[in-house]
Amino acid sequence: MGSARGTDAVNPDAFDALSAALTAGSRADDRLLGLVLLGSASESGRARRDEWSDHDFFALAHRGRGAEARQSLEWLPDPASRVLVAREGEIGFTVLYADGHLLEFALAEVDELSGALAGDASVVVDDEARSVAALIEDARRRAEASDRFDPANDTALFLVKLLVGVGRVRRGERLNGGQFIRQWAVQHLIRAVRGRFATVSTSRRDIIDPVRRFEEDFPAEGARIAEILDRPVEECARGLLDLARDVLEPGWGEFPTPAADAVAARLGWGADAAARGGS
Repeated sequence: MGSARGTDAVNPDAFDALSAALTAGSRADDRLLGLVLLGSASESGRARRDEWSDHDFFALAHRGRGAEARQSLEWLPDPASRVLVAREGEIGFTVLYADGHLLEFALAEVDELSGALAGDASVVVDDEARSVAALIEDARRRAEASDRFDPANDTALFLVKLLVGVGRVRRGERLNGGQFIRQWAVQHLIRAVRGRFATVSTSRRDIIDPVRRFEEDFPAEGARIAEILDRPVEECARGLLDLARDVLEPGWGEFPTPAADAVAARLGWGADAAARGGS
């Protein structure tokens, strides 16, 4: 990716050099008023960086200039090394460099990011009114307010997604059914585990995405879910139900046992633990 970063994605100096180049580029572009480095690109996320870390950020445009700013990314470093530029919605971008490093960012006016959530974040460029800092403070408050778990409700949704997913797989809709099982059911299961055992979670967890770094807080459960996900789709679904009952049900009065029994019976898996397949 040229002299700004070299070729070693693990090199902290190279990572910082790219951050500095992004900062300089945003300051030099009169369409932009701010830059916020997010996640592992921020100072508070520095300790988490590894060879797979990319650059996540918000680039803020002056009021009325967002659409114009999104027409050209000439301010980004090393244009000759870019091999891909993709859009994600109206304001989102992904840029891939030849060495495999990614930039993932939103380029928007402050008002266009009024509903954004933020965890680890470093405001590196701002205007005199500190409008970018105010945006990030609001985004952090929203993230903290939304960082709540309702394990009983998530367990209920897990069971529903599982039932719908297996039904669609049996109907022949393997792609959509697999999405219900491997993605949405798993997300609710992980939220349920985090909520059920809230004191286990560490400060390293992502307050926006509960799936991130789940294995660090729950290594045994994370390893078991990963192994289950490698199974054929219906075996995967049954294994996830087994795990939910093994991990969540014992000693927890809010576990929806009748619903779990009904899902197992409807899918022909039996209604009790003895009848369930091993995991």
